[in-house]
Amino acid sequence: MRKVLYIFGFLTDGDIAWMARTGTRRRLADGEVVIREGTSAEALVLLLDGEFVVTAESHGEIARLGIGEIVGEMSLVDTGPASATITARGESLALFLDFEILRDKLDRDEGFGARFYRALAVFLADRLRATRVARAALRDAAALSQDELDLAIIDHIQAAGERFTRMLAVLSGPR
Repeated sequence: MRKVLYIFGFLTDGDIAWMARTGTRRRLADGEVVIREGTSAEALVLLLDGEFVVTAESHGEIARLGIGEIVGEMSLVDTGPASATITARGESLALFLDFEILRDKLDRDEGFGARFYRALAVFLADRLRATRVARAALRDAAALSQDELDLAIIDHIQAAGERFTRMLAVLSGPR
């Protein structure tokens, strides 16, 4: 759930409401591919229920992602092909935000764009640090845990959790 806390911690309630209204909720079957390595992703995907498995041709299974994780953010930023395949493990529910619609919102709404890109930058910086810490941990057992959160964003975490809970409640209603 770490990604959603970073992203939702910087967005407003109105931003989250827009995402919930604009996104497409989809039920995913076990084994359904959400993003395929080497292809262009077309949506930012927020996992609402279930689990995703991340695999790469060269490494096999890299990670498992749970509720609140977001995938496709790198393809949103650089439009390059996906570096991994994301597959639903078991039945899952996800919210898909089409890149074209999201990019239009980012371009038209400067406040939303600033908040969204700031949240993305903080998240990607954390991911880079976690990767560096994980590598250092292999060399030094005393390295910091990659599950630690940056103290500078702790204030945003509670609000982010509340926003995600409200989004889940809205999205679980009839559509």
